Amino acid sequence: MTDSKNQSPNKKTSGSSDTPPAADGRQENRRNRGEKRGRRDRRGQERDSEWQERVVQIRRVSKTVKGGKKMSFRAIVVVGNEKGQVGVGVGKAGDVIGAVRKGVADGKKHLVRVPLTRNSSIPTLSNGRDGAASVLIRPAAPGTGVIAGGSIRTVLELAGIKNVLAKRLGSKTPLNNARAAMVALSELRTHKATAKERGISLEQIYS
Repeated sequence: MTDSKNQSPNKKTSGSSDTPPAADGRQENRRNRGEKRGRRDRRGQERDSEWQERVVQIRRVSKTVKGGKKMSFRAIVVVGNEKGQVGVGVGKAGDVIGAVRKGVADGKKHLVRVPLTRNSSIPTLSNGRDGAASVLIRPAAPGTGVIAGGSIRTVLELAGIKNVLAKRLGSKTPLNNARAAMVALSELRTHKATAKERGISLEQIYS
């Protein structure tokens, strides 16, 4: 029989660990925060990958100041996910990359949701106007494609419309035409939404 007095008080038991419980808790919290941050980063990258950006025009502009002229760049950018959301933005900066970056951020702030039909077209005819630019957009049969030109074509393609007819009726300015197309798309309504607003049945819309 062994004497308990002869046992060393500093001897570790077989079930004890070198890391204190508090340290284990801190490491677990750090691991959880890292996993959550990684999930947020992946979600942000997935959201960014959905959007497409196309530069419509880059111009060198100047501003007259007290000491002379200040040169900068202006970029017109169209942003869309080809799933019914599109926006037009304008950015100005001292370099082209900065102007495009600002244009993309401005375009995402002014997004328009477009109602799409089964044939990737628009439900009804629409007319938009911005400044001296006027744009007429009408639906088309499957297989027609995007019949449009200039900045209007870029807006329609990034909105996800694949069968449409568009005509420019006024000014040729790319920015005004793109904004006129955005006005026309923002005024689109589905037949179901129109019937609900008017308080009638969907059959009465077609009759």
